[in-house]
Amino acid sequence: MKDNFSTQSSSYARYRPAYPQELYKFLKEKLTITETAWDCGTGNGQVAGELANFFQKVEATDISKQQLENAVKKPNIQYSVKRAEETNFPDNSFDLITVAQAVHWFNFKTFYNEVERVLKPNGIIAIIGYSLFKSNLETDKLIHKFYKDIIGPFWDEERRYLDEKYQTIPFPFQEIETPAFQQEYQWSFDHLIGYLETWSAVKHYEKEKGENPVNLIKNELKTAFGNENKIVFPILLRLGKLND
Repeated sequence: MKDNFSTQSSSYARYRPAYPQELYKFLKEKLTITETAWDCGTGNGQVAGELANFFQKVEATDISKQQLENAVKKPNIQYSVKRAEETNFPDNSFDLITVAQAVHWFNFKTFYNEVERVLKPNGIIAIIGYSLFKSNLETDKLIHKFYKDIIGPFWDEERRYLDEKYQTIPFPFQEIETPAFQQEYQWSFDHLIGYLETWSAVKHYEKEKGENPVNLIKNELKTAFGNENKIVFPILLRLGKLND
């Protein structure tokens, strides 16, 4: 698994979007037991923090020690540095396994083998994410150009799974139908810039070319977006149970 985010863990925690409360409510309704959950690739712990509101115990793992140091702290969350594909959790440990905006970095086969080992027989796996945000028309045009043409060549290959809305990832489970979710914000222009600067392709561009590519569109983006505007993230969700 690649680690693109350790060097900017505090920015990641500050600027990255969260997931709507309706999504957590939906997950809770699908569960019969809420004793233990595993949030894998937890990053800044935003999902772990929400799961801790209705689970007795949450195990939250990531390969980035720096990310975990900036993570949400709650008494029933246990953080540990672990690879997704290999843990020391006992068999049949978890009622729910979540992976938010991270599964595309994993080795699918070995991770899913681990899921099958540690998920309880009636447990659920939830693959969560978000795709490219929407705003007003002029902002959307500019962001699309930035995303595809300016930093497009600097995205890791795995980014395509998000562009394909997680519909093309392997998913060897009994799929559970899910409704559509989205997360809306009123963001300041500065928050939008902060968020764009957390993109891994922006960091790859900066490392290779020695300049921040966000600066190439900053003035034009300010005109299009204004001081504050609406941001909408379409939420990605695949939900499944172990095969009989």
